[in-house]
Amino acid sequence: MRIGLVQLTVNDDPVANLAETRVLVRAAAEGGADFVLTPECTNLLASGRERQRALMRFEAQDETLAALRAEAKELGIWLLIGSLGLLTQDEDGRFANRSFLIGPAGEVVARYDKIHMFDVNVTETEVYRESTSFRPGTQAVVADTPIGRIGMTVCYDLRFPHLFRQLAQRGAEILTVPAAFNHLTGQAHWETLLRARAIETGCFVLAPAQTGVHREADGKERRTHGHSLVVAPWGEVLADGGSEPGVTFAEIDLAEVGKARARVPSLAHDRPFDGP
Repeated sequence: MRIGLVQLTVNDDPVANLAETRVLVRAAAEGGADFVLTPECTNLLASGRERQRALMRFEAQDETLAALRAEAKELGIWLLIGSLGLLTQDEDGRFANRSFLIGPAGEVVARYDKIHMFDVNVTETEVYRESTSFRPGTQAVVADTPIGRIGMTVCYDLRFPHLFRQLAQRGAEILTVPAAFNHLTGQAHWETLLRARAIETGCFVLAPAQTGVHREADGKERRTHGHSLVVAPWGEVLADGGSEPGVTFAEIDLAEVGKARARVPSLAHDRPFDGP
């Protein structure tokens, strides 16, 4: 199977972001990709709850979702929309950070709401409180599809290996990690964590990423790490998207999942223990 990872530098203009995303999704399909993946926050990156609320839509009205479903159908591809920021009916008014798996008929095959919220002090001046605007999901998801069993995660989930282990033990062969990974933590941890999750689970890990400087209309900026990666079940990096927007291709063979797990069958070796 040929994979196409779409790497973006989105801003707080969903219309402009969609136009660029469609160009790159089409480029991925034209390059022969059977499975195309976009990063977290495909529709927009914006700060401030009121600004986010003004730009977001409910799932049924979201133009990015509708347009990319149509693209998947026209192109006949499997498409992971890494995530979209969406309005919800939650009483506290918080949003959803939701990943969508789209089939080649344009149908939504699976949805996953990001479970772990990025509430982090990266430095004294770079502070994130994702849970202020977004409510965490509660349901882990494995989608059984003709192209493989796909376990869905988003960005900060990467730091919680028990989620990945459970997805693999429930049948996942491919783990998706769309991200808008911070530029500082990305330099230190991104590749190491992705390779670790692949090695621990014996899965292919597909991680499309945001990259570069994201500028908002009010002048605010945010930087992301880029380096979309495809990692094999034995831990090898098969493709690295570098730091520029574009499409990165890789070929994967799901037979490698069984081979890696046969060599080190750690998913079957859990033991109960006491303490600490």
